[in-house]
Amino acid sequence: MPGQFPLVKPLADAQEEHFRRASMQDLDPKLAPGVVRQWGQWVKSAPLVIAGRETTWKILGIYDLLAHYEDGSVGIIDCKVSDSDRDNGAFYAPQLEAYAHALENPDRGKPFPVSSMGLLVWRLNGVTPTADGTCGFGVTQHYLPVERDSQKFNALLEELIDVIEGDFPDAGPECPTCNYLVQRAEIQSL
Repeated sequence: MPGQFPLVKPLADAQEEHFRRASMQDLDPKLAPGVVRQWGQWVKSAPLVIAGRETTWKILGIYDLLAHYEDGSVGIIDCKVSDSDRDNGAFYAPQLEAYAHALENPDRGKPFPVSSMGLLVWRLNGVTPTADGTCGFGVTQHYLPVERDSQKFNALLEELIDVIEGDFPDAGPECPTCNYLVQRAEIQSL
């Protein structure tokens, strides 16, 4: 997938680099006082507990930016360079909740209480000439807060783990995967 969008990675890297050590008010004036102090770090959760039972599953991921607020809590900022309508809180909420869960329930080290989550979206907005005669991309920026809903996230995790650890369903004519495998086997036997 990254090869299909060759500009996405350099633009995302530029966005993340631009906001290192930034004040939270630089992202959005409505955010609490704080500073982006960490970026691009791995987070790994303790084993997930589902319905009171500890599983073998953990959350592992890399956040884009982590702000530290004056009250000791942190804020997760996920950077996006896009013009897609799917860049909304509902679409990315599970990803941000996963980071929040791992930060609040780390496999090792001290937990960080997460008080805010949001998307920092850049949309390309034309080309701008620079002083040296070259051109650069212009962007519009907006910060989109994402509401925490750990109860919904835990329900999603429970459903996911039930599928992963559950019994395989019976094969049948209504199963597209089963039909694909049968047809593939028939073609390979020719």
